[in-house]
Parts: sequence; structure tokens; C-alpha cells
Amino acid sequence: MIMNQDIKKLVERKGPLAENEVKDLMKAYGIRTTQYKVVNKLGDLDDLGLKFPVALKVCSNKILHKTDVGGVKLGIKDMNELKTIFKGFKEKFPKEDFLVDQMEEKGVEIIIGLVQDPTFGLTVMCGIGGIYTELYKDVTFRVVPIEKYDAEEMVEEIKGKKLLEGFRNIPANKKLVIDLLLKVSKIGEELIDHIDQMDLNPVFVYGDDLCVVDAKLILK
Repeated sequence: MIMNQDIKKLVERKGPLAENEVKDLMKAYGIRTTQYKVVNKLGDLDDLGLKFPVALKVCSNKILHKTDVGGVKLGIKDMNELKTIFKGFKEKFPKEDFLVDQMEEKGVEIIIGLVQDPTFGLTVMCGIGGIYTELYKDVTFRVVPIEKYDAEEMVEEIKGKKLLEGFRNIPANKKLVIDLLLKVSKIGEELIDHIDQMDLNPVFVYGDDLCVVDAKLILK
């Protein structure tokens, strides 16, 4: 991929990116994310162009863990509720932008990322997401770049792989996960001099699609 100017500008910075910037990067690599709009003032909500329910999140490269500071509200049902919550967020975070995120139907949750290993350098990571990430430490790693067979092996190594194979008739397509791993490896390979770590969590996997719901990226 020839890096477009916007991406080039983004990755030449240092430290964390804001969520919308990470999602813009995902889109540049053909990875589907939520539909969203960045807003700063109440009037920005009038021409939203998103379907409810939505989430409202503080959107800042200075606030990496939004939930910890009360900067996320999910399941907002209509415009009145959104405006009320927005006013509260604006008081709490007066200098920041906000992301209105169209909520996605829940799928099988996975986590995919890029992590700097002190021995091997940049590695791609994959595991079952949600509560299981911390509970089972169910993750697997490979050094960037990976080939298709590496991605297939990674998925096979996850203890919870049955969740990606139609467990209890929950539709989820592991081929899409393999494809996403290859795209993330490509990001890692092309931006290896810039990326410190990247975290796509959760990614919702469906029978015929997947979506990156939340994304963090820290640049060297």
C-alpha cells in the first residue's frame, strides 16, 4: 500500500492517537469499523447522519482509558438523551472533542493487536475478547509479518476457537478473523518504525462480516 498523505501525517506523530484517527487508519487498510462522527459542540449533533442507538465517547489522544474517567456512555436511544448526556460530557471534558459512535449488534468478541516484544520486536496478537481476555489469558502471538498459514495457526491455538466455529449456533466466521490478522500484520509491517502498540478490542465477528468497535494506537 502506498501510504496516503493523511496516514503519513498521522504516523509521524508520537504517543497515543485519538480513537477516530485510529479508525481512519483502519479504514485506509480496508478494515471495517463503526460509523461515527466527531463533534465538539451541541450544534454538531443536529446533522448527525447516524442511526440510534449510539455511544458517546470522549475523543482525545490525552485520554487513553476512556471508561476509567467516565468518558463513555453506551446505548443512547434518541437525540434528546444524546443532547442531555453530551452537555454533561462537555462540562466534564470542556477542552476535548467527542465521538458519537453508531452502536453495532453484538457478535463474538475478539481482541487483535500489535505488541512490542523485548526479544522479538513487533508481534501480532489475537485472542477471544470480552471478559474472557483477562479470565483465561486466551491469546496467541506471532512475529510480524505473518503469512496466511500463520494466521490460521493462531486461530487454531485459541482455546475459545469454537466460538468462531458456530458454537451454539452463534454465527461467526473464522476466515474473516484470519483475513483481519493479515491486514493487521500488514499495518505492522508497513508502520514498523512508528508503532509501539495497537489494540483493537473489541472486534465483533459475525457470520459474514466483522467490525472493529474500539481501537487504540500508541506511536513510538
